[in-house]
Amino acid sequence: MSSSHTSVPTPEGPGSVSGAPNLPAGFTDTFTSRYIDTGGLRQHAVIGGDGPPLLLVHGWPENWYAWRLLMPALARDFEIIAVDQRGIGLSDKPSDGYDTGTLAGDLVALMDALGHERFAVVGHDTGLIISYALAADHRDRVDRVVLAEVPGPPGVAPSPPLFVPEPINNRLWHIPFNRVNDDLTEQLVRGREDIFYGYEFAIQGGKKLPDYALRYYFSLFSDPDVLRGSFGIYRAWDTTLAQNEQRKSRPLTMPVLAIGGAESWGEQVGNGMTPAADDVQTVVIPGAGHWVAEQAPEEVLAALTEFLAPYRDGSAAAHTAGG
Repeated sequence: MSSSHTSVPTPEGPGSVSGAPNLPAGFTDTFTSRYIDTGGLRQHAVIGGDGPPLLLVHGWPENWYAWRLLMPALARDFEIIAVDQRGIGLSDKPSDGYDTGTLAGDLVALMDALGHERFAVVGHDTGLIISYALAADHRDRVDRVVLAEVPGPPGVAPSPPLFVPEPINNRLWHIPFNRVNDDLTEQLVRGREDIFYGYEFAIQGGKKLPDYALRYYFSLFSDPDVLRGSFGIYRAWDTTLAQNEQRKSRPLTMPVLAIGGAESWGEQVGNGMTPAADDVQTVVIPGAGHWVAEQAPEEVLAALTEFLAPYRDGSAAAHTAGG
């Protein structure tokens, strides 16, 4: 285990475990917030559990907290590392480095600092896009990958045209808005976070998230630095598209689980990954919309447990043989 995380302050405030509302019972007995310095970027991760490493990569507009309902059960079989992406939460928020190649490199550096050579990954929304880049660019590091609730990484499957039917436009309009590389977007959202993000949480299908969770996310993204950082991955979209053009020429060979909410992207998540991977399994979660880990945690947990069992058991067998 690397000691690179020592001699840094303890994460505090609402973005940390100690300041997060309505966590599952016993959560703080297992999980702690930690800062990890990784080559000039200080990353915040919530870590706990015992077993082979499992990296959880959140989507937009969320942070590590999106995984809170799954983490206690997963921690029985895995060491959980729920990270805040560059630019979001308590991780550093530099002005650049938001293309998915760099974001994937952040996560490799994080796992290096924690002493994990090989690991499994679960990514949701923008976390799907980053996790795909991680699996494609660092194939020797990722054992298997779970990708949730985006119909394929941008540029891998055909991108939708500018003018799409109204129901799709209502759900995707934020992508061209967030891509505008100007203070305009930040000025329009600042002070109206409950309106902007409230619409996003509501329009993406499935049951409404609890008010306490929505208030938490609104508050988190009211920080001007987080607001700017959260637009970073969208403002680097063209760079990511060019990178994905190269990535898709070499399909992933590790097992891929695609998870879709029945009231959101459903089967399209798996369909979007088919051009980019040789072994794609698809699970559609009934009754769930886009926010599957918070709307249907038991069903998502069951899917993860089954898919990750060979990784868990293989790592345990390797540890026993090594011992």
